[in-house]
Amino acid sequence: MSDLLKLLLVEDDELFRLGLVTFFDREPIVDLVKEVADGETAIELVGRQTFDVVILDLVLPGLDGMETCRQIHKLQPNLPVLILTAHPDKNLVLELVEVGIRGYCLKGIDANNLLLAIRSIATGATWWDATASTQIFEALGQTDRCPRPVEELQLTKRELEVLALIANGRTNQQISQVLFITPGTVRVHVHTILQKLNVSDRTQAAIFALQQKLI
Repeated sequence: MSDLLKLLLVEDDELFRLGLVTFFDREPIVDLVKEVADGETAIELVGRQTFDVVILDLVLPGLDGMETCRQIHKLQPNLPVLILTAHPDKNLVLELVEVGIRGYCLKGIDANNLLLAIRSIATGATWWDATASTQIFEALGQTDRCPRPVEELQLTKRELEVLALIANGRTNQQISQVLFITPGTVRVHVHTILQKLNVSDRTQAAIFALQQKLI
């Protein structure tokens, strides 16, 4: 994957799609290679072009987003798909997990969070927004994984620095270079941060940090 992320946008709402196109055109890290309004066209493009991330609405004319995602994964099993939808549904989220979706966001997501979601899934991580994460934990009987209140965190200054870099999409190696510490030390800090926040991965830690304005 190059530094410039090649995106395929699948969205049938013309006005919303135009807003995303305008937003992506201003962002130096992304290249909106194609924008389409239906799943059939998206599948055809995935079969003959290379993309780093597919941004996919669930409600589409003809082939719906779920089936579109299944077909995309048959063609390109490792191509990350980010769902961007206006219709949260706990059962649907769990089905998306089974299908192999890497990320899920609700329309109206903050622009910085959307970019973070795209970067995260492009590098192999996952991104489930707060609503989806809560729904998944509840459905799986894991409500104890909800993040702790801010006042209980007791993060050190160094942990806050590491958390800020995690939220900016930096890898452990990059964090070690920025903070002049070893990758092993970074791993220890990341593990401690996840434990203190009571979350299961870096993406959830980043979401929590942004939502709580810890960075």
